[in-house]
Amino acid sequence: MATVAVVVVGLDLLVKQLTVAHLEGHEPMKILGGLIWLMSLRNSGAAFSFGTNATFIFPCVAVIVIGVIVWLTRRLSSLPWAVSYGLIVGGAAGNLGDRIFRAPGVFVGHVVDMISVLNSQGTGFPVFNIADSALTCGVILAVLLEFTGRRRDGTRVKS
Repeated sequence: MATVAVVVVGLDLLVKQLTVAHLEGHEPMKILGGLIWLMSLRNSGAAFSFGTNATFIFPCVAVIVIGVIVWLTRRLSSLPWAVSYGLIVGGAAGNLGDRIFRAPGVFVGHVVDMISVLNSQGTGFPVFNIADSALTCGVILAVLLEFTGRRRDGTRVKS
């Protein structure tokens, strides 16, 4: 779990640094024929700019999520659950870093987002980053593991 989380945080930080260095102040960059657009966007809220006036809540939630997952891993014996938890922790930690260390200040920092789907203006679908992607994939994997009866101790629910 820790390895996955560290890889996610490292990749997220690298891509955010490249975004700030090479995309900030420039026009969006089209890739894959316009399926994906790369841009630099600072987001004070969550997806669809939800909660822009309550930025301080997001780092608090991230700290709680990370703490709960670390506590849950005490009895973890399942590789798929470890990957799921690692993706969630890495995603939460990646955006938490922005909330703490980026302007305008501690616990109200704006997250750097850079990936837009099908739109050069970043409308219609939220602009997101690597941490958001990891977090989403980790939650989807956790839901699938639950629905397929896979327990955190490595066993399966008997039907």
